Amino acid sequence: MEPSVVWFVVAGMLFIGVALAGSAIARWPLTTAVLYLAVGVLLGPRVAGLLHVDVVADASALERVTELAVIVSLFTAGLKLRVPLLDPRWFIAVRLAVASMAITVALVATAVVAVLGLPWGVGIIVGAILAPTDPVLASDVQVEHPFDRNRLRFALTGEASLNDGTAFPFLMLGLGLLGLHELGGGFWRWVAIDVLWATTAGLAVGGGLGTAVGKFVLYLRRTHREAIGLDDFLALGLIALAYGIAVACHAYGFLAVFAAGLALRRVEHEASLRTRQSQAELTKTAGLSEDEIAVHPDKAPAYMAQAVLAFNEQLERIGEIAIVVVVGALLSPALLTWHILWLIPLLFVVIRPLSVVVGLAGAGVTRREIWLSGWFGVRGVGSVYYLAFAIVHGLPAPFRDQVVSLTLTVIAASILMHGVTVTPLMARWGEVATASAKGG
Repeated sequence: MEPSVVWFVVAGMLFIGVALAGSAIARWPLTTAVLYLAVGVLLGPRVAGLLHVDVVADASALERVTELAVIVSLFTAGLKLRVPLLDPRWFIAVRLAVASMAITVALVATAVVAVLGLPWGVGIIVGAILAPTDPVLASDVQVEHPFDRNRLRFALTGEASLNDGTAFPFLMLGLGLLGLHELGGGFWRWVAIDVLWATTAGLAVGGGLGTAVGKFVLYLRRTHREAIGLDDFLALGLIALAYGIAVACHAYGFLAVFAAGLALRRVEHEASLRTRQSQAELTKTAGLSEDEIAVHPDKAPAYMAQAVLAFNEQLERIGEIAIVVVVGALLSPALLTWHILWLIPLLFVVIRPLSVVVGLAGAGVTRREIWLSGWFGVRGVGSVYYLAFAIVHGLPAPFRDQVVSLTLTVIAASILMHGVTVTPLMARWGEVATASAKGG
C-alpha cells in the first residue's frame, strides 16, 4: 500500500481504539499520553517504520501542528476558569506563571551553560523551551469542569495557560543573544516590545474579542432567536480571530487565545449572576430542546459556553494524540546517554520544586499544595512548539542537535513520570481536600 493509504488505516485504527477503550483506559493508573507515546515508538522508524519525522527538515510543519494544538488547549482552559479575575487563586497562578517560570529559565540556562559549555543564548533558549508547563498534557491535573473550585487544580491550570505566553520573551531573548532577533541597545526593544507590548496587547486583544463576540451572540439568541447552533464554528472563529489579530499586532497569540476563552466564560458568568441562578439551575434542561435552551433568557449563556467547551475538548484530545505519537516516533536509543539524561532529575527534582517554593513564598498556600505544584510541572506540546519555532528562526546547526535531544528526552520523561503518578497523587489530594472541606 502507498504510505498515505497506510496512514489512513493506522489513524483510523488508533482513533477507533481510543473510542472503544476510552472508558477502560480512564480506570488505569496512568494517563493516555503514556499509551500514545508507546504507539509513536511502535510506529516510528526503530520498529514498524511507518512514521518518519525529522525535527529539522519538518520543523515548519511541526511548528504549525503544535501551534494549533496549543491554541485550542489554551482556549479550552480559559473556558474552564469560571472565577472572578480578582479571586485570590489568580494570584497563585500568576506567580507560578511569571516568577516560578523565570526562575526555571534562569536555572536551566545556567545548568546548560555550566555542564555543556553552550553559549548563554542557547542556554536561555533551552530554558524557555523547557520552563513552561503544558496546557495539553497537563489536563489531568487541571480543573475538571467550570465549577471546579479546587485551588491546586486552578493554580496549575492558570499557570499552564499563562506561561505558554510568558515564555515567549525569554525565547526571543535567547534568539537575540545569538544575533537572530533584534533586542535593541540596552535591551530596550526587547523590554518594550517583546515583554511589555506583546504581553499586554495579547491579553487585551483576546479579552476584548471574547467579550464582544460572546455578548453579541447572546444578544442575537435572546432577542432575535438567531445565531443558533454551529457553536463549533463560533469556537474556531474566535480562536482564529484572536490569534490572527494578536500576531498581526506583534502581540502574543497564545495569551490572546487564552484571554478570549476566559472572556467568553466571563460573559456567561456575569449573565448567570444577573439571573441569580445556581449551578444546578444552570445545568437543568429537562423538557427543553437544544434550540430552546440556546435562546432561553437564563440558560443561553451557560449553554453557549458549555457547547463551545465540549467541542474544544474534542479538538484538544485529537491534538494531544497527534503530537505525542510524533514525539514517540522521534525518540531513539541515542538519546539515552548521561550527556543528555542528567537534566531530567535536575529539572524535575531540584529546579521545578525550588522555583515553586520561591515563586509561592508568602502566598499562603499549604505545604502539600507546594509539593504537588512542584512535582506536576508537566512538559509536552508547548515545548515541541518552542523547539520548532527556534529551529525555524535559525537556531545554529552546531547547537541544534543538543537542544533537540534535551527537549525530546525531557518531554518523554515528563510523559512517563507524570503519567504514572498523576492518577494516584491527584486522587489522594482529592480525598484530603474533601476531608478538609468537611472538617472546616
